[in-house]
Amino acid sequence: MSESILVLVRHGQSEWNEKNLFTGWKNPDLTELGVKEAHNAGELIASEKIIFDIMFTSDLHRAQRTGNIILKEIQQEHIEIVKNQALNERDYGSLSGLNKDDAREKWGNDQVHIWRRSYDIPPPDGESLKNTGERVLPYFNDIVLPYLHDGKNVLIAAHGNSLRSLIMKLEDISEDEIVKLEIPTGAPIMYIFNSNGEMISKKKLV
Repeated sequence: MSESILVLVRHGQSEWNEKNLFTGWKNPDLTELGVKEAHNAGELIASEKIIFDIMFTSDLHRAQRTGNIILKEIQQEHIEIVKNQALNERDYGSLSGLNKDDAREKWGNDQVHIWRRSYDIPPPDGESLKNTGERVLPYFNDIVLPYLHDGKNVLIAAHGNSLRSLIMKLEDISEDEIVKLEIPTGAPIMYIFNSNGEMISKKKLV
């Protein structure tokens, strides 16, 4: 069995990213810059000449559109696309739709920082990064990983926190360190897996 490739991409800038709003499970579209970032991600992936077998994405439009732009850019629009809310962004609960500065005024800078950057303290009615991982990782292990075990190449277009949860597992990053990890929009990360389905190398596509 040959090696397999997993490529992770965070969606391009969304309209709410641009407005500094907590987005979570809300469903804004990409900005003009976000569309450009998605096309650029596609060009970077195209340079690797990867033939994908399947793309996984979330239940949210900004990730789906990013993935579709990438597939068009690499001329692989025919492949199977699987959408599932297990790959959705972290649910920010009562913070969703609020400007981050307004949230700091309401709850205080320290409290908002804890909600944003702690591993296991969720905002009101929302998810922590730990909670997010508790839905992302079982889905990855049960649904996505078997494709990599079978030597298939997989593209995942998702979100900052759902990908952060996945990278934590793939790279064995600690709880303290993972909350510091920044994942840029539209910047693909490529992982190579050996024939046993074990990750053996990583490459940021720039």
